[in-house]
Amino acid sequence: MSRLAALSLAILTACAPVPQEVAATRAAPIASVLPPVKTFAAVPVRTPSRSNTEISQDFLDLSFRMESGKQIPFMTRFEGPINVRVQGEISDTLLNDLDQLLSRLRREANINIDMSEAAQPQIIVQAIPRRVLNDAVPRAACFVVPRVSSWDEFLRVRRTDTVDWTTLTRRDRAIMFVPSDVAPQEIRDCLHEELAQALGPLNDLYRLPDSVFNDDNIHNVLTSFDMLVLKAYYAPELANGMTRGQVAEKLPALLARLNPAGNRGSRFPEDDTNRDWIDAVQTALSGAATPSRRRAAAQNAIQIGNAFGWGGTREAFAHYAHGRLQVGNNSELALASFNAADRIYRSNPATQIHAAHIAVQRAAFALTAGDAEAVIALTNGAIPLARDHQNAALLATLMMFKAEALMLQGNTAEAEAVRLDSLGWARYGFGQDVFVQARLNEIRALRPL
Repeated sequence: MSRLAALSLAILTACAPVPQEVAATRAAPIASVLPPVKTFAAVPVRTPSRSNTEISQDFLDLSFRMESGKQIPFMTRFEGPINVRVQGEISDTLLNDLDQLLSRLRREANINIDMSEAAQPQIIVQAIPRRVLNDAVPRAACFVVPRVSSWDEFLRVRRTDTVDWTTLTRRDRAIMFVPSDVAPQEIRDCLHEELAQALGPLNDLYRLPDSVFNDDNIHNVLTSFDMLVLKAYYAPELANGMTRGQVAEKLPALLARLNPAGNRGSRFPEDDTNRDWIDAVQTALSGAATPSRRRAAAQNAIQIGNAFGWGGTREAFAHYAHGRLQVGNNSELALASFNAADRIYRSNPATQIHAAHIAVQRAAFALTAGDAEAVIALTNGAIPLARDHQNAALLATLMMFKAEALMLQGNTAEAEAVRLDSLGWARYGFGQDVFVQARLNEIRALRPL
């Protein structure tokens, strides 16, 4: 169970998808020359599956409230063509991923946006070392602020109204700060989330099953729902300075035009998430609290959700967090929590990628028990989902689990082929070779001696 606990701490920390420690057991080195970094092709375009009534409420809650709960009085957005300039310590993968993202925004959200060397661009992407970023803003993987054009300028005004989004009447300038020295996938994920917020909504909602605007960090790249929201945000029916009520009047006809498939349903969104549940989840996920306090917070989140009758992503995520915190403390309770989360996620077509994350945890238990067939079944079901949702860290991890299960069955050649295939994805998902080796060692250490 201590080996499972170490792996659970390392796996699927979405804002930092790299191992935190290297298991010493059976640490056979990987090849001295790893295969090239693998990257994903274009994201397939899908139609949002939820009703426009539900999406309308989501749009309003995302657009007129900050994550802190502070109200945003007016809608604000950029007007005219949007130029994006990159500065700082720039990598080839950053440029490639940003180019793909901007192409999607033009194609799917109908936003006039492109990279430029303009002296005064509307949006700047500045890549800086993580240590520098965290010295100023601890625990932030990346972030975006308005009215600023450089890191030095941000440091001068960071405690003033200059960077307060709620004081804007329109958007003219914004800067995104992303880490330059982390895994390519983490940089890409920051580009997607922060550029979406630079352009549009500033809030996150735990209830959303199909969006990067959710603090569960399950989705890594902008989804079809996110693109619809941004497309509506920049539609001619809406404008700077509109109030929540004015936008609410326009949304039914606007969404009917942009998303006619959503007119068939009439499902309303679930109740809003209260501060007690959010605080409990944040405590459970925080490294600052003691293990016992974190476990109690996760259990409290489950109880709050049950009291309000919340199902879906919030109920499942609370069970998921509880399970991760019970690994190494109470293995039976941990597995029961993962199984509960899995049942909820699998019941909804929109949360199958969530179930793929749970598959990693369940595969760890199965591999520790020597149940190779269960590991292979779990990974075979989850690998296509990880690939489809462009999560290289998850994809590589699932493939490594499958390779170890094949080794248990004596299928050495197939195991080596799967493991080798995982390494290119692992280089994108985890970054440095030492982190790729660490993930291999952690999973290999779970295999029975």
